[in-house]
Amino acid sequence: MNRKIRWLKASYLAGAVADAGIGILTLIPSRMGQTEITYPMGLAATVMFGWTLLLLWAYRKPVERKGILVITIFPVITGLMASGLYAVAAGIFPIARIVPTSILGIGLIALMGYSYLNARNLEADSGPDA
Repeated sequence: MNRKIRWLKASYLAGAVADAGIGILTLIPSRMGQTEITYPMGLAATVMFGWTLLLLWAYRKPVERKGILVITIFPVITGLMASGLYAVAAGIFPIARIVPTSILGIGLIALMGYSYLNARNLEADSGPDA
C-alpha cells in the first residue's frame, strides 16, 4: 500500500512543479512571443498557480483526493496540449516550440494515469476490516 501512496504523491508533486513552472513562464509574455496578450497570460498564470495549490492540497490526503488526478489529466493537461497543437496549426509557433511541453504532458498523463489506476482499490484495502 505504501508504494501506491508514494506513486500518488509523486504524481501530485510532479504536476505541482510543472504547473508552477508553466505559470512562471506564462508571466513572461515575451518568452511566448506574444507581448500583446499580457492580460490573458496573467489570467492563465493565475489558473496555473491555483492548480499548483490544488495538487499540493491533494498531496496531503493522496488516497481521498486521487480523483484530482483524473481532472488534471482531462481537461487540464490534454487542454494545454491541444492549445499547443492549435498554436502550431494556426502558425503562431513552430512545432519545435511545443515539443518539450508535449513530452512533459505525455509523461504527466502516464504518471498520473498509472498512479490513479494503481490506487483505485486503496480505499477498499484500507477500510476498517483491512
